[in-house]
Amino acid sequence: MSPGGQAPDSRAGSALRFLAELVAWVATPWALAPYSVPLAVLAVIVLIGLPTVFSTPGDKARTIVAVPGPVTIALVLLQLVAAVAAAWVAWPVPATVAVTALALVVVGFELPRWRWLLTAPA
Repeated sequence: MSPGGQAPDSRAGSALRFLAELVAWVATPWALAPYSVPLAVLAVIVLIGLPTVFSTPGDKARTIVAVPGPVTIALVLLQLVAAVAAAWVAWPVPATVAVTALALVVVGFELPRWRWLLTAPA
């Protein structure tokens, strides 16, 4: 797609990214709650709130606060890192291996979208 058009985002890529986000939203508070319940709640607010509020025009149907493409990429990476790191802290090894594999697959599906985001107008 052209930089001014809509972001290339396949249904499979979008679904896998959402699944990884769900894992981050569950695993992160699960890993943090034994240490600090307020921090666990804050983590979920950050993980859900930042991508909801900040997005690159053309990447989502609705943009609340426009940010350049690299910020959107960083928010996706935040979700993936949170999912993997929290899973390794909180869950048994088979689950953490599955989450790590999911994150790697998501990155593979994200590459065309990320290329578009790097050239998208700010």
